[in-house]
Amino acid sequence: MQKLGLMLFVLLLMLTGTTSVATAQSTNGKPRTIITTDGEVDDVDSFVRLLLYANEFDIVGLVYSSSQWHYAGDGKGTLFTSEMPNTAERYGERKDLRWPGTTWMQHYINQYAKVYDNLTKHANGYPEPDYLQSLVRVGNIEFEGEMEKDTEGSDFIKTILLDDNASPVYLQIWGGTNTVARALKSIEAEYKGTPQWEAVYRKVSDKAIIYAVLDQDATYQKYVAPNWPEVKVLYNSDQFWSFAYLWPRVVPAELQPYLSGKWFAENIKFNHGPLLEEYYLWGDGEQIAGDPEHTHGSMAEAKKYDRGQYDFISEGDSPAFFYLLDVGLRSMEDASYGGWGGRMVQSDQNPYRWEDGKHVTDYNTYTKKNDTTFPQTRWIDVLQNDFAARADWCVMSYKEANHPPVVKLNQPQDIVVKPGQKVNLNGTASDPDGNALSYRWWQYEEVDTYEGKVSIQNADKKKAAFTVPENAKNGQTIHLILEVTDSGTPSLTRYQRVIATVAK
Repeated sequence: MQKLGLMLFVLLLMLTGTTSVATAQSTNGKPRTIITTDGEVDDVDSFVRLLLYANEFDIVGLVYSSSQWHYAGDGKGTLFTSEMPNTAERYGERKDLRWPGTTWMQHYINQYAKVYDNLTKHANGYPEPDYLQSLVRVGNIEFEGEMEKDTEGSDFIKTILLDDNASPVYLQIWGGTNTVARALKSIEAEYKGTPQWEAVYRKVSDKAIIYAVLDQDATYQKYVAPNWPEVKVLYNSDQFWSFAYLWPRVVPAELQPYLSGKWFAENIKFNHGPLLEEYYLWGDGEQIAGDPEHTHGSMAEAKKYDRGQYDFISEGDSPAFFYLLDVGLRSMEDASYGGWGGRMVQSDQNPYRWEDGKHVTDYNTYTKKNDTTFPQTRWIDVLQNDFAARADWCVMSYKEANHPPVVKLNQPQDIVVKPGQKVNLNGTASDPDGNALSYRWWQYEEVDTYEGKVSIQNADKKKAAFTVPENAKNGQTIHLILEVTDSGTPSLTRYQRVIATVAK
C-alpha cells in the first residue's frame, strides 16, 4: 500500500510538472513560527487573536522589530531619513516615530494568563504563559531598516535557524524585515568563506520561510533577496487589505456586518474576559501608548473616517498566521491552493517567491467581478465566527461553547482521473458538541489548471459526484472542496480538499 501511494505521488508530480511546493508541513506536526512586530495598533489586535490560536502552532519566538512607520530612535538625537517611498515626504527627519515600546507583548501575555485555564478546557496544546514570556526578545528597533548590529532578537532568530530541528520556521513579518535580515547577515558573517558555509547556506535556505505583509522597510530588497535568494518568501501586498484599515472599500456590503461595531461589541469586546477587553476598536476611548497619531479611540476621529463605535480597525498582519491554521484546505502544501491566509502564486522571476497582486484574483460572488482581495475576503464570515468561538472559550465552559466539526475523507485526497469519467466524492464529519452538520462540495475554479466548470451532483450531501469534462487535458487539475458547517452558535466550518489530476 505504501509503495502504491508513492507511485501515485510520483505520477502526480510528473503530470503536473511540479517538483517542489511553496511550503511544507512541519515534520513535528505543528508549524514552528517566529513573530516579528513593530507594535502598530493593528499588530496589537493581530497579537490578541494570535494568542487565542496559540495552540495551533509552535511559537518559538516573539521579537520586537521596527518599520518605516514605527521605530524607537537611538536616544542621541540622531536624525533619520527613510529609504521607503513617501515616508520621508510625510514625516521628514524625526528623532522618534510612534514607538509603542517593548513591553506591550508581555502585557498581553499577562492578560492571556488570566484566561489560559479556561482556554485549556476547550483544546489541548495552549502554551503556558511563562513559556510565551520566555520567548520575547528585543530586536533591531532604533530606526527603520536598521540591521547594522546584532541584537538579542536577531541572535535569537539566528539560533533557531541554525538549530538541529530541520522543520520549517515561518518568519512572520508584521513590520520590517530588518531583524530577520540581521540574523541572516550574522550567519553569513560567521560562516561565509569557511568549509561549513555551503551546508549552513543550504540548511537556512531550506528552513526559513518569510511571510511578509508589504515591504515595511528596504532590507528584504537590499540584503535578503540578493544574498539569500533561495529563502522562501510569501508576499502579501493586496489581499491583506480586507483585514486592514481599508476594509470598508474592499469588503462587500454583505460581509461588512462581521466587521461592524455591533458584531464586535456582542462577540469580542465585552463579557469575554480581560484579554479581549483590551482589543482596540474604533471609538473605544482607548489610546495606544507611544503612538499619538493613532487616535482611533475618539468618536470624533471615528466619524471623520466614517466609522461607527466599536467598528473593526485592522488586523493587517493576521493573514500571516491564518496561513498556518490547518483547517483542511491544504494550503500549506502549496500557497497557490488558497485558504484562510489568502492565495499566492509562484513568481515568474523568482521560483522561491510566492506573491499575490494583480495577477491573483478570485471571482467575487457578491460584486460579480474578479477581485484581487477576494482570495482573502471570501473567508471573512467563517474567520470571524471562528474568532467569536475562541472568544467564548475564554469565559465559557466546554458545554456552553461551540467547537469546530471534524471533517474526513473516505477516499484519497489526491486522485487520477480521465476525461469523461464519473468521479465519486465521499466525505464525512462529526461534531464534538453533537450539532447538526451541513455539507457543501464546491469547485475552487481559480486554483484549477483546468479552465472550466464542473457540475457537482448531490453537492449538499456527504457523497457527491462529478464528471470530468471531455476537453480536460493531460496533467490539468480540478480542486474539489468539502465544506462542513455546524449548527452551533457561532456556526463553525472546516474542510477537506480533493485534487483530481487528469491523465489520458
